[in-house]
Amino acid sequence: MAMIAAATAMQPRLYKIEDAAKLCGVGRSMAYEEIRLGRLRTVRVGRRRLVPLKYIDEYVELLMRESEAVC
Repeated sequence: MAMIAAATAMQPRLYKIEDAAKLCGVGRSMAYEEIRLGRLRTVRVGRRRLVPLKYIDEYVELLMRESEAVC
């Protein structure tokens, strides 16, 4: 029983593109554009395209580096 409670409390590791966009604070269209440009990476699971949490973090770090470079 404790294992089930721990599993439900864990954060998901893979996100639908729409959910990843929300986590990044961008819209769905912007997320798809960033994927097309190779800036936000994804993985395929069967026919689905998902964004691992690690790639979301990498994308945010990329945005931060770009912001620092402009200033």
